[in-house]
Amino acid sequence: MTLKIIGVVILGMILGLFIPETYYGMTDHMLNIGLCFLLFFVGVDIGKNKDIFKNIKRSGPLFILIPMGVAAGSILGSIILGFALGYPINESGAIGAGFAWYSLSSIIIAPYSSELSVLSFLTNLIREILAIMIIPFVAKHIGFAEAIAPGGATAMDTTLPIVSKNTNAETAILSFTTGLILSMLVPILVPFILNLGIL
Repeated sequence: MTLKIIGVVILGMILGLFIPETYYGMTDHMLNIGLCFLLFFVGVDIGKNKDIFKNIKRSGPLFILIPMGVAAGSILGSIILGFALGYPINESGAIGAGFAWYSLSSIIIAPYSSELSVLSFLTNLIREILAIMIIPFVAKHIGFAEAIAPGGATAMDTTLPIVSKNTNAETAILSFTTGLILSMLVPILVPFILNLGIL
């Protein structure tokens, strides 16, 4: 599945070279429609499991522990790597708090620094691409719950079908919830962490 996804992305990049600029506005609409269809069928797959609510009950505190763990790990990891590369703690922490939502995090950071905004965009975009590639491996060799972490905020949309395909319905629910919580935290944490350097 990972190879298919990468192949489709490469094909899209090649076709993108030949699409006239007048059609650029249509691609956003097509992406939204495609993503809605994708999520619809993920929902159908989850709904087929008649014991889904029992599984949710069994998960208990995992619904909050997983997103909080992913958030803490993402921010701490980016601070450590940023420190090694000579970036201030608030800047590297803010990039990590993007949780792979590259479009929003880069927009929030843009008024602070255009250079940091580009870095945030690239870092979070690469995270999403890496997540797409490694989720099947993580699910198979490490664990189902751990397969949610690489996607960050995208665990509720872009990487949700991959998590669902390689795990089970209960993990797909946890993935959606994790992505939802992290998505809500991005517009709060990115400016908060960024402003720590101004205080």
